[in-house]
Amino acid sequence: MARLMPLLVPTACSAAPAAANDHRVVVYYQTTNFNNSATSHISLLPLINTSPVPVTHVLIAAIHVIDDDGGIHLNDYPPDNERFDQVWSDAAQLQAKGVTVMAMVGGAAAGSFRRLDGDDASFEKYYGPLHDMIGTYNLQGLDLDVEESMSLNGVIRLIDRLKKDFGDGFIISLAPVASALTEGGGNLSGFNYFDLEKQRGSSISFYNGQFYYGWGDASSASDYESIIDDGFPANKVVMGLVTNPANGGGYVDLNTQATVLQELTSENPNFGGVAGWEYFNSLPDSNSPWEWAQWMAEHVRCFLELDHMLVKAGYNEDIHWI
Repeated sequence: MARLMPLLVPTACSAAPAAANDHRVVVYYQTTNFNNSATSHISLLPLINTSPVPVTHVLIAAIHVIDDDGGIHLNDYPPDNERFDQVWSDAAQLQAKGVTVMAMVGGAAAGSFRRLDGDDASFEKYYGPLHDMIGTYNLQGLDLDVEESMSLNGVIRLIDRLKKDFGDGFIISLAPVASALTEGGGNLSGFNYFDLEKQRGSSISFYNGQFYYGWGDASSASDYESIIDDGFPANKVVMGLVTNPANGGGYVDLNTQATVLQELTSENPNFGGVAGWEYFNSLPDSNSPWEWAQWMAEHVRCFLELDHMLVKAGYNEDIHWI
């Protein structure tokens, strides 16, 4: 028999900050400079100014595989452009504090995965600069945001090569639209994610599902639960959120998000976490974007603790929050 429990006020346990390994708190970092100024850096360092550190993964975006400029761009410039010097310095300091720093490849700008999906000679041509960049900047993983048609064999080849070259500890995530993780749902990637998980699931750490732009709804637990019901394990499914309505359609206010997170952590103790697109103007205070990660970590941790407390108190039946 299920017991109905009232929705508790999040601040009831907010004094206990989230440990980094409770659930993932992933931050996408694309806008690195205010107004595209080469000298006006948006720092990541406030993310590590609290203890414990709330963020688990920072994904530097977006890497594009191209035909010139050495084969790689970070947004509109080569990654060794001086405008990114502070980005790489910040990244190293985050890593020293235990944060996993990765890069996101692809996204809305098409072309990277088409280039990586050719014959073997073409693959080697385009993979080489990507490989070198990973080593140069000590990246700990790649997030593959495939928003163009790519073959299943092509993405498997890329995953296998990354694991071969950088070892089992190298983290690979993917960023499908949320509906692509449901049977028959919309998909921008070309290949089937169920087939990919079946064939290479052991090489994929997690999926940053895009629950926005109409591809998934983060204002309730329903779409996330549909993914779990269709077979993806909760510990591998991260709920991707828009951090500010200016960043895209599908923003969910934090009060509503708190209710959803409480339900998801109650139903899925191994809930995969949250990801935010993107860092620079994240709410609740766009002038202090690091507060988004703190808020998310505190709330997820809070609700997990409440569930554990209730179980210890004897509420062993299914708990449903109202």
